[in-house]
Order: sequence, then C-alpha cells, then structure tokens
Amino acid sequence: MKPEIVKKYQPYRPLDLKDRTWPNKTITKAPRWCSVDLRDGNQALVYPMEIPAKTELFKLLVEIGFKEIEVGFPSAADVEYNFLRHLVDNRLVPQDVTIQILTQAREHLIRKSFEALAGVHRAIVHMYNPTSTLQRDVVFGMSRDEIKKLAVDGIRLVKQLATEYHKKTGTIFELEYSPESFSGTEGDFAVEVCSAVMDVWEPTEENKIILNLPSTVEMATPNIYADQIEYVIRNLPRRDLAVISLHTHNDRGCGVAAAELALMAGADRVEGTLFGNGERTGNCDLVTVALNMFTQGINPNLDFSNINRVAEVYERTTRMGIHERHPYVGELVFTAFSGSHQDAINKGMHRLASQNGTPYWAVPYLPIDPQDIGRTYDSIIRINSQSGKGGVAYVMEHDFGCKLPKTMHPEFAAVVQAIAEKQGGEVMPQDIHTAFQNEYLNRKVPLELLGISSIEENPDSGDVKLALKMQSSKDGWLAAQNASFEGKGNGPLDAARDAIQRATKNKASFQIKNYAEHSLGEGSDARAISYIQIAREDGASFYGVGISPNISRASIEALFSAVNRAFTQN
Repeated sequence: MKPEIVKKYQPYRPLDLKDRTWPNKTITKAPRWCSVDLRDGNQALVYPMEIPAKTELFKLLVEIGFKEIEVGFPSAADVEYNFLRHLVDNRLVPQDVTIQILTQAREHLIRKSFEALAGVHRAIVHMYNPTSTLQRDVVFGMSRDEIKKLAVDGIRLVKQLATEYHKKTGTIFELEYSPESFSGTEGDFAVEVCSAVMDVWEPTEENKIILNLPSTVEMATPNIYADQIEYVIRNLPRRDLAVISLHTHNDRGCGVAAAELALMAGADRVEGTLFGNGERTGNCDLVTVALNMFTQGINPNLDFSNINRVAEVYERTTRMGIHERHPYVGELVFTAFSGSHQDAINKGMHRLASQNGTPYWAVPYLPIDPQDIGRTYDSIIRINSQSGKGGVAYVMEHDFGCKLPKTMHPEFAAVVQAIAEKQGGEVMPQDIHTAFQNEYLNRKVPLELLGISSIEENPDSGDVKLALKMQSSKDGWLAAQNASFEGKGNGPLDAARDAIQRATKNKASFQIKNYAEHSLGEGSDARAISYIQIAREDGASFYGVGISPNISRASIEALFSAVNRAFTQN
C-alpha cells in the first residue's frame, strides 16, 4: 500500500483496563441465544424473504431450539408487520418461545411496534439508538446529553405501552436496549446511557433488562471488545438486574472470536445468525459458536444434529450459498486432500475402532465427529495430486472393502497420482477403483491363467503339486500355448511359481516376498481377495491382486497379476 494512503487510518484507542480478568476464564456453559436471521439477516439479503420463506425459516429456528427469535422490524415495512401478525394470528409461536422485534427510539415507530405485537404471549421490545462519537458528530449532530435523552424518552414510552398492552392482552414484555455502535462509544458514556435506561425501566429479578452491547461495526481486535464488555459489567450499577447481550459483526473477520472472548468477559447472551449472514461481512455465526462449544464438551442447547437439513432450508429460504470451507457444514470441511492428513485420519479412525467405543473423540485433523452433526465419513478423504498413500488406501478400504497391505500403499498411490496429474483436480472414488481393477485385476499380458487342472498335496512331506493351464499373448514366451504346466513347491503359491517359471523357461524369474488375504463381503456371497508381492532378479518388486470365491484360486490369480505387472515389457 502507498504510505500516503495508509496514513488516512488511525489505530483504535483501547481501554485502559490493566486488571482485566477475562483472559484467565473459560466458557463453561451455553449462553442465552437469540437468532436475528429474520431481521438482521433478512435485511442483508439481495432478495429479502417473503412470508412463506420467513415462516419456514422461523419453524426451523424453533426446531433447532432457539427460545428467543427476532422476527423483524414491524414498524419499518408492511411485509415485516404482516409477518409478525401472521405468526401471532395463526398461533405459530410456541409458548416457550419469545418473539423479539426491533425499533428505533422514535415515538411513531415504537407505537406501531406494539400494535404489531398485540396478542403475542411474550415479547422482547428491542429499542436502539446510536451512541458512538462518529454517529453523534456526523449523523445526528447531538451532544452526549441529547443522545442520552433520546434513549431515556424512548424507554419511557416503551414502559408506558408495555403496561397498557399487558393490561389489555396479557402479553409479558421484556426490554432490550442497544447503544448502537457500542464498539465506537466511550466506555464511561456507554455505562451512563445504560444506567439511565435502567433507572427508567426499573428492572426486577423476575424481569431483568437486556443490555445488548453490539460491535455494530467491528473496529478492533476481539480482545478490545472483550475489554469493553468487562468494563461495562464492572461499572454498571445493579449489574445483577441486567442480562448482558452480545451482537458482533464480522468486518474484520473476527465476529465469532469477539463473541467468545466477550462471553469469557462475563456476557450472558449472544445474538447472531445461522452461518453468519448479515450486512457487509456478516454477523456472528451461531452455528460455529455453538459447535465450537460442543467440541469442548459443552452442551450448546441448540440441535445441529442434522446440519445438512439446516443448511438446505437456510440456502433455499435465503437464496444464499454456504462456502465449501465454512466451519462444520461446508462441503469440504471433513475432507482431506493432503497425504499426511489422510494418513493421520486413517490411523485415527482405526484406533477408535480398535478401542471398542472409547468415550472420547480423538482423530487427528477432525475436531468433531461428523456423524454427531449428521455428516458422514464418505467424504473425509478425497484424492488429488497432493494426496498420499494413506488417503488412497483409505478410499479403497472404506468405499470398496479392499484392505491393501501397507507395503502396497506407495505402489498404488503412485498409480492414482499419475491419473490425478494427468487429468487435474480430484480423482473420484469410482475412478480410483477402476484404476485398481485395470492395474491389478484385468492384467492378462503377457501371461493369462486359463484354469487350475489339479492340486495335490503330499500328506507326508506337505509338498504341493499342481497343474496350471495358461496362455501367452507374446510369441515364444511359453513353451506351448493353451497347455498345462506342472509345478512343485512347499505350498500352492510356491508350486504355482515353479509352474510359471517352467512354462516361461525362466523368462519370468522371481521370488515371492509378501502375501496377504481377507474376505470381501459376508455370508454366502463373500469372496477372497489376495495380495502378493514378488521381486524380480534385479530387486524391483511388484504387487498383484486376485479375487475369487476360492482362496487358492484368488492367491494364484494374484500371482499371475504380479507377474504380468513385473514382466509387461518382456
């Protein structure tokens, strides 16, 4: 950046709070949550929601477990007013859910807000007015006293109307007051305004006041916001009669962090939206905050056990997309492309399985069990040119049941990497399986096994004699085409090796290095899969794979597969 441009900006001046306590605290319980998706989130949409979409999203929020939901700004637009009436008139608000509405500190807007709320069983009237130095000087041209009087006069009217409507309709009213642009307000003035509002409202133990302290625009690092919250809590008279609420924005990309640090500073309540939708860069992401708590063993009291459904309803009603890397819900967040990550995840999964239901989740690179939020393991490991042997092996085992021997991992990973580099991008599991079949199972050149004529075992010596019928696609490679060749050895594999070397007149000279096998599937449909590694005379080694309902046939086919890979050019 040009130095003369940088000089336009001044650093935020932090509070002088030397004995702050929040850095030594941790979050130990869930706060009160309030969703503002239908108000703050809705006003930030390119295409604001109409009543049907709003209703569907409202029902989802209730299902998730939100007990306080800000449904709109009923005095600002007919659709906002009509939506609130739709909820009330159709009795769509459960008895344990409190409706919240927003209004400016202006008389006609406050009165219309109460008209819209008539008949609801419990409501939070959320009134705000700006208090920051910038708003006072630039927007309103008001002094501190004038700004405070604006707040006090508005609260006085809210209290009057709350009393009147309670007598007429029985509605229980709570008050939420926001010194808007709190993050740009002097600490002492924020306390002064909030105290004056409390004096007018006269909160009680049974009906506390909600003081919402928003970072309307995120102006500094999250620790400074936490200092501001702690400062107000320390200096507010009768803090015990106030619920300290947070409403962070994400202008600096720290909306979640600011909310978490402010909870450590003593706040009681968090406002935000699903997936952080909101003006400019968005609001506090309640899904992330809640599931962050969940990973620490704290019950967030919100149900995100089917996060895919939550995302689907959200995207459809708001017409907003969710980024692939969005925490917990993004398409790729439970996906590892890096080879070392894939290997670590694979080992972590096997460790969990071997521990027979350990009470604690502990898998490298996965802070949460995807199943706990309705995700699956299907996409944990995906393969591209950056992937490693562990990832390829995981896909083969998890998707296709093939437990490749560890010494085979590098060999097949190199096959898949060559495909990834050639085509670019991700190699899908089915493409990996096809490559496995072509590389190992479909190898018929230069030698093809046509059948096993006989297998005889000497009961005294344990030696095995067998006859293999085979043919070759290369002239002169076999002593005779379509013929049976006998071999002897200390087992079927050793005998098959002997038969191949006799048939090829030692053109295929090798030793068997490793052998592994397991079953594919269960019950009567189960088949055996064998993996055999051979070494040529020059030391180069190659794996082969065979599959058959018969284990002896599978192992011999694996041997032919390895020979064909080792002697393709012969």
